[in-house]
Amino acid sequence: MNPLLEKFETPFETAPFHLVKNEHFLPAITEAIQQAKAEINAIKSISSPDFSNTIEALDKAGERLGIIAGIFYNLNSAETNDEIQALAREISPLLTAHSNDILLDAELFQKIEPIFKNRANLNLTPEQLTLLEKTYKGFVRNGALLNDAEKEQLRAIDQELSQLSLKFGENVLAETNKFVMLVDQEEDLSGLPDAIKEAAAQTAEEKGHAGKWAFTLAFPSYIPFMTYAENWELRKKLFLAYNTKGCKGDELDNKEHIQRMLTLKHQRSQLLGYKTYADFVLEERMAKSADNVQDFLRNLLDKSKPKAIEELAELQAFAEKLDGLGQLEKWDTAYYGEKLKKEKYAVDDELLRPYFKLENVIDGVFHTASRLFDIQFKENTDIPKYHPDVITYEVQDLQGNHVGVFYADFFPRAGKRNGAWMTSYRGQSKLHGSNKRPHVSIVCNFTKPTKSKPSLLTFNEVTTLFHEFGHALHGMLADGTYESLSGTSVFWDFVELPSQIFENWCYEKDCLDLFAKHYETGEAIPQELLEKIKAAANFQQGTQTLRQISFGLLDMAYHSTDPASITDVVAFEKDIMKETSLLAAVEGTLMSTSFSHIFQGGYAAGYYSYKWAEVLDADAFELFLEKGVFDKETASSFKKNILSAGGSEHPSILYRRFRGRDPKPEALLKRSGLI
Repeated sequence: MNPLLEKFETPFETAPFHLVKNEHFLPAITEAIQQAKAEINAIKSISSPDFSNTIEALDKAGERLGIIAGIFYNLNSAETNDEIQALAREISPLLTAHSNDILLDAELFQKIEPIFKNRANLNLTPEQLTLLEKTYKGFVRNGALLNDAEKEQLRAIDQELSQLSLKFGENVLAETNKFVMLVDQEEDLSGLPDAIKEAAAQTAEEKGHAGKWAFTLAFPSYIPFMTYAENWELRKKLFLAYNTKGCKGDELDNKEHIQRMLTLKHQRSQLLGYKTYADFVLEERMAKSADNVQDFLRNLLDKSKPKAIEELAELQAFAEKLDGLGQLEKWDTAYYGEKLKKEKYAVDDELLRPYFKLENVIDGVFHTASRLFDIQFKENTDIPKYHPDVITYEVQDLQGNHVGVFYADFFPRAGKRNGAWMTSYRGQSKLHGSNKRPHVSIVCNFTKPTKSKPSLLTFNEVTTLFHEFGHALHGMLADGTYESLSGTSVFWDFVELPSQIFENWCYEKDCLDLFAKHYETGEAIPQELLEKIKAAANFQQGTQTLRQISFGLLDMAYHSTDPASITDVVAFEKDIMKETSLLAAVEGTLMSTSFSHIFQGGYAAGYYSYKWAEVLDADAFELFLEKGVFDKETASSFKKNILSAGGSEHPSILYRRFRGRDPKPEALLKRSGLI
C-alpha cells in the first residue's frame, strides 16, 4: 500500500508524513500521472466542450498529482538528503514531460480555443473570465501554436531546464553545508555576544569538535559573525566562503549551468515569438515590459544612490575614527554599520533580542492576524509533521469554524536550504459546492535555542517572520472558486504585497505591545526602545535600496540580453554591478552562482518585484496609518479585496478596489527617507 495514493486518513486530510517513505514517491507520482492523463482524456472525449466541462474540469484535473508533487518538492527544500535529491533528478523530467504533454496537446487545445474565442457571449463572472484567459494563455505561452518539430524542441528545452535548476540548487546547498570555520582561541571571538558564542560551541560539539567554536554559512551563524566579530581576518575568511559559493571551478561550480540556462530560456522565448526571456515573463506581470522595469529601477537608483554614497562616506569616516581603518572592505560594512547604528540610535540587535523570544513573537503574529482578520491558531499535535522541529496548527475563525492548516518550521539544519519562504501543501478551492481549505507552511532559518537560552530573534528575524506570515495569510485566507487562481496564485510582482505590508506592524507600538516582552523578566519593551527602533528604521536605507536595485538590474540584464554575448559570467556580473557597487569588487567572489531566487526559484526576470511591491505596500499601509493600524473596516477591505481575492481578477483592479486609486510611489520614498 502506498500512503500517497490512498485517502489521507489524517486530521483535515493533511500529508501523512508519518507513513511516507522515500520509496513511495516515484511510484506514487508515476501512478498519479496516469490518473491525471485519464482525467485529461475524459475532457478530450467531450463532444460539446463548454466552460464547465472543459475549462473548470481542466483546472481540477491532476489534483492528486499536484498534492504528491507538492509534498515531495517541499521536502526537497526543507528536509532533503542524497536520496531525495537523486529522486528529484528522476521525478522532475517525468513532471516536465507530463506538463508538456498537456500544454502541447493539439486535440485538447482544440477544445479550449473555441470557448476562448466565444468568451464575450458566455456571460462569465470576472473570476471565470480570468480562468478562461489564463488557461488559454497558458497553452499559447507554452507552445500550443507551434508545429510538431518546434513542440519537440520545446520539450527538450524544458526537460534540460528542470534538471539544470535542480543541479544549481543542489550545488548551492552542498557548498553551504560543507564549509565550517572552526575557531580554537576564545580571543578570536572578541565582540561576539555570549549567545552567539554558545550557539557556535553547540554547533562545534554537534559536528564532533567539542571545546571549539564552529561557524557556518547558515544565516544565524554567518550574519552575527559578520556583524559583531572584531577579528578582521576571520570576517574576511567567512565573507569569502559565503561569496564564492558555486564559482571555484570544481564539481560544485555553477557558472556553466547559468550560461546554459540563459541560453535555453532565450531559445524557448524566441521559439514562442518573444525577443527575450524578460519579454516572455513580463507579458504576465503588472510591469508589462522590460523597459518599464528598467525605468522603475533607474528612477529608484537616481533617488537612492546619492543617499547611499553619503551613508558610505559616513561609515568610512566612522571606521577611521574608531579603528583607524583607512579603507572599508565588503566584510567590514555589517560590523561598522552595527556599531554606527548603536552610536547614532543607542540600539542594536543584542539590546533588542531579549524582547523577541521566538514563542512570544509567534504569539504576537497570531494576535495581530486575529485582531485584523478574525482568525485564531490552535496547536494540533495530531497533525503529522516531516521533522520534530515543525509546529502544526489548526486555523479557525473566531466562531471555531475551520479555516486551514498552518505548519511552521523555524531552525536551520543540513537538509534545509538557506533563507525563508512560504509554501503550500494543499491549495484552496470551492468548485461544485465543495470547500477545500488550504494547508500552508512557512520555513525559516532562525537562531536556535541553546542549552541556556531560548531562541531569541534579531529584529530583522522578527520582520522576516512577519513577512513570511503575510504570505501565509494570503494562502490561508484564500476564498476563490478555482485553485489555480487562489491564494498566492497572482502576478509575481503582486505576490509580495501581503508579505511586505505585514512587516509594517513590527514598527507599531500597538502591535509590539502584544508580544515584545523580556524573556526573563516579562517586562514590556520600553517606549524609548520602540522609538529607537522607528528612528533606526531608515538607517542605511539608501544602501539597502541600492543593494536590492543591483540584484534587480543584474536579473534583468541576464534575462533581457542575448546570452550569446555573455561569454564570461564573472565579467558580465562585474560590468552590470559596477553602477551600483560603491566598494571595490573582491577578486574571486561572485553573487550569480548562488543567486537561487532567479536560477532555482521563480524570480527570473522578476527580482524587481520586491521593490515594486514595496511601492504597493507603503501606499497601502498609509491607509492603515490614516485610519488606525487595527482599524477593522480597513482590515476587512484588505482581506476581501487582496488576501481572499487571490488572482481572481487583474491585480490593478483589486488594488484600486482596496485603495480607491492607483498606487503612488511617494509613500515608499517618504518611508525610506529618500525624499
